[in-house]
Amino acid sequence: MASYNTWMNTKLYQAAGELSASELSENKGAFFGSVLGILNHLVVADRIWLQRFSEHPSRHEALSDVRLLPKPQALNEILFADFKELSEHRRMLDAVIERWVGSLTEADMDQAICYANSKGVRFCRRFPSLVLHFFNHQTHHRGQATTLLSQFGKDVGVTDLLALLPNELET
Repeated sequence: MASYNTWMNTKLYQAAGELSASELSENKGAFFGSVLGILNHLVVADRIWLQRFSEHPSRHEALSDVRLLPKPQALNEILFADFKELSEHRRMLDAVIERWVGSLTEADMDQAICYANSKGVRFCRRFPSLVLHFFNHQTHHRGQATTLLSQFGKDVGVTDLLALLPNELET
């Protein structure tokens, strides 16, 4: 899922990079308004979850830089109005995610993570379920972004995870 995440974000940002600044920020009535709003939301949510994951009992070294980032204040916060800066931050986060996922062990999966949501409500949930949510959330909002990009005439191309799965057919 980490490889798929990086692959899709690369494709998404390439297509979004073809838009003008006004097109990127044009409110199209989506959950977070614009392409820029959705892309910022994904960065916000990723930072929130990665910071929560950084508190895992294993204290994964791959998340050490994320621990130091300022905590987002709202799910619709625009952390980066500049697309180039947003793109650079996205690439950094994707690299962190790949390193972190590569460092996970079976023992890590046997944990629960406790956290408070943005409204202060406390939860304790199984770590593997939260990781699944983390990647599913990204897929959900990337789908919205690809819809907006298609409205601007931009084609992201193949988006199916299936494209990354090896063909196991014997020859």
